[in-house]
Amino acid sequence: MQLDKLVNFHKTIGDKTRIRIISLLKEGPLHGQALAGKLGLTPPTISHHVAKLREINIIYQRREKNTIYFHLNEKNLELMSKAILRLGKEEEMKLYEYGEDEKSKVLNNFVQQNGKVRNLPAQHKKRLIILEHLIKGLEMGRTYSEPEINEHIMQFYDDYATVRREFIMNQFMFRQDGQYELNPKEMWPV
Repeated sequence: MQLDKLVNFHKTIGDKTRIRIISLLKEGPLHGQALAGKLGLTPPTISHHVAKLREINIIYQRREKNTIYFHLNEKNLELMSKAILRLGKEEEMKLYEYGEDEKSKVLNNFVQQNGKVRNLPAQHKKRLIILEHLIKGLEMGRTYSEPEINEHIMQFYDDYATVRREFIMNQFMFRQDGQYELNPKEMWPV
């Protein structure tokens, strides 16, 4: 399933219009009408391409009043773009390096004696340490249903939807058709 994800990423961005959308969004968020105007395309065409880019988590959207703005998820774009070069090179797969002392300190600050997480850190690097801690106990190669993942997360943190989304966004897990599977550790950002 993981190689399928990498192939799907490259197939999806292998389109001139989608590359142009990514290029425009690198300059900042835009709404659909603005993208359509800049590219000389119809709004339904933009919607189609944006939906494809959202499926691979390269674009996300935020609503401001009555307008939906599209944002580029540069971190995921970079991670997925370089994934093929990092396969088998574990030391190069890590976006964030931290020592055992730092890891221990973060866990002591955010994880209670009973194993429950107090809250998710705002700092991304620290949040990744907590997410890596939360993913322990899941088996590599096993496919989990959404209720199974929710149940696992709720042992440690009540907001399972946020943690589940963070697992996907940060490449700890892969989701397809409501089924979840751990990514190989080489794809994890920590």
